[in-house]
Amino acid sequence: MDTHQRPSWDEYFMEITRAVASRATCDRGRSGCIITRDKQILVTGYVGSPRGLPHCDEVGHKMEKMVHEDGSVTQHCTRTTHAEQNAIAQAAKLGMSINSATLYCKMTPCSTCAKIIINAGITRVVCEKKYHAGGESERLFKEVGISCEYFDDAVETYDRQ
Repeated sequence: MDTHQRPSWDEYFMEITRAVASRATCDRGRSGCIITRDKQILVTGYVGSPRGLPHCDEVGHKMEKMVHEDGSVTQHCTRTTHAEQNAIAQAAKLGMSINSATLYCKMTPCSTCAKIIINAGITRVVCEKKYHAGGESERLFKEVGISCEYFDDAVETYDRQ
């Protein structure tokens, strides 16, 4: 007897999001994103430098200090475009509406990505894990009625140096 258990749609799309992330070109976050509607993939995106510019994996990171709401200071690589931004840009490039879509990603989107997600009309965000500085994004999503769900409440960790 076959004991195969078919994944839920969220599990299926998150697994594809992990595959998309394998194309990422910044080893600090290797993040991926897919946007779906009506159980169909519309677009994908992964973290990487803008087209034609050198990638972190080729020339190293471009680190800048970030001061968070709580006063803590961390270092972030700013050479790349986030996976969520790349997926939304891909939809725009293709002339594809992502209104009322679901976005799958590795961790809570940053606040800049959250604002873009809101303005793109996405209505649901599904994250694998939480982002250490994702509180503002969670508040923004809640305020505008966007569902933000997690597979795991653990905080995604990576080298912040």
